[in-house]
Amino acid sequence: MCGKPPPHGCLGRREERPLLPPDPFRIMTLQLQPYGAVSCYAILDSNGAEMLDNLDFIAQIDTDNGLAILAGQAHQLAEVFETDTSSLNNIQNIVVAGMGGSVLAAEFLLNWKGSELSIPLSVSRGYVLPGYVNEASLVVISSYSGNTEETLSCLADAIAKNAQIVIMTSGGQLLEIAMANQMVHYVIPGGLQPRHALLYQVKALATLLESINLLNGFISELESAGEWANGQIASWIRDVPTAENPAKQLAGTLFGKIGIFYAGPTLEFIARNWKIALNENAKNLAFSYALPEFDHNEFQGWAHPKDTPVAVVEVQSSLDDEAIAKRFSISNRLLSGSMPAPVIVKAQGDSQLKQLVWCVLFGGMVSGYLAILNGENPLPVAKVEKLKAELAKETHGTN
Repeated sequence: MCGKPPPHGCLGRREERPLLPPDPFRIMTLQLQPYGAVSCYAILDSNGAEMLDNLDFIAQIDTDNGLAILAGQAHQLAEVFETDTSSLNNIQNIVVAGMGGSVLAAEFLLNWKGSELSIPLSVSRGYVLPGYVNEASLVVISSYSGNTEETLSCLADAIAKNAQIVIMTSGGQLLEIAMANQMVHYVIPGGLQPRHALLYQVKALATLLESINLLNGFISELESAGEWANGQIASWIRDVPTAENPAKQLAGTLFGKIGIFYAGPTLEFIARNWKIALNENAKNLAFSYALPEFDHNEFQGWAHPKDTPVAVVEVQSSLDDEAIAKRFSISNRLLSGSMPAPVIVKAQGDSQLKQLVWCVLFGGMVSGYLAILNGENPLPVAKVEKLKAELAKETHGTN
């Protein structure tokens, strides 16, 4: 057993964990209690399991208690947001402007309810808003910190275009501006990384959309899903040993590899969400894509390069159209021998919303355990913060 984590994680270098043989195509099933199953190709070796089952060792790495934060996210959907939106009227389109974790809530809601919206809702990342934004546009300026450079630029652009504006933030410059100018705003509970406040932001954005009568029933559905999801995490928490913990097992499968996540239309957001969770929590390279588009380009790309250390995870939903299930099955069969046999995660829940929330929680825990295996604290994003600091120096002309 190792003491302090070495730079490349406690389980050794990547060369010591060769790719699992991709041929013949096969999948082992690990039971996920109390619901369903996660189909996995391998579980951790005894050394890795010992790491994840040693709570003292976890505490050495997870010094900010990130695993507990990840496990407690469902409670965020119980938060109540209230603000006066009566000044918003005659809205013809909605643009949510933000970066990173601050804009994930819009993607979540688009995946969940996008097909039911009577007006367009789009996401804008960058320094400027789309050219169509005008006085009939509702621009939601979303920055968890309140100090995101690109989002502050979008606020200036929204003001210049006479758009209707709502600010969502936990503080910083955006909150100061909102209060000084009596702008409609929602205050998100602070003290978290933006990505870990996702469900707070989902609830706030849903509250806004319901307040302007764009959709009804958002709030009660979210609260109900949160209560349900909170009861699903019992077998994923750090006290549960690896042999009985599918989140730890999946982390072991991903260790030492590039994570590649695929999903169908019902859970398209989740593939991207898990990719981001690996990037920021585990400090691990990852990519994502969605079916059916996958079958029109990336499917062919699995020919090269050879022997790349990757782990493929497919997040499948029982609510996807039968055509999507066929595509998963046929694609996996035809790629046998070139793409590693995938881990198949069957999302749990009897509604799309429950499956989305379930996946956010499960993927979060997986990325947290992978962080531990990588010898990384799940919470800080030091490189991102250093980049922001360097950009600020350039902007203000300092060295």
